[in-house]
Amino acid sequence: MSDKLHIVCPHCHTTNRIAIDQLGGEAHCGSCHQPLVTGHPVALDDTSFARHVGRSQLPVVVDFWAPWCGPCRMMAPAFEQAGNTLKTRAQFAKLDTEAYPQTAAPFNIRSIPTMAVFKEGKELARISGALPAGEIVRWVESVI
Repeated sequence: MSDKLHIVCPHCHTTNRIAIDQLGGEAHCGSCHQPLVTGHPVALDDTSFARHVGRSQLPVVVDFWAPWCGPCRMMAPAFEQAGNTLKTRAQFAKLDTEAYPQTAAPFNIRSIPTMAVFKEGKELARISGALPAGEIVRWVESVI
């Protein structure tokens, strides 16, 4: 692996090239100047999903969810906690399948919540069902 990575800004969705040693919180977006590593899940839409999943060299963990889904809402704090735990190793993101069904459709999401790990545009793994933070962290670590 190179000593630089392409990271997509969680705020303005611009692709940035940064040194790996800056992932600890030093890196800021060259466009909007906001921190590139926040530990908070990024809310994705049609355009930002393609950018984050396709351009980021940091693994992207996507939670496919919907607002009406009770287990999805119950898992949200655990997903955020796992994202904060792994913030320098993966970007966590959420895609509302109700609001963006055309973005979720190619992935044949059959039940929600479903989490999938992507790296450089390729899906590496997926798991369905609500999980506690520790299990999310263990699962993501086993994939990346």
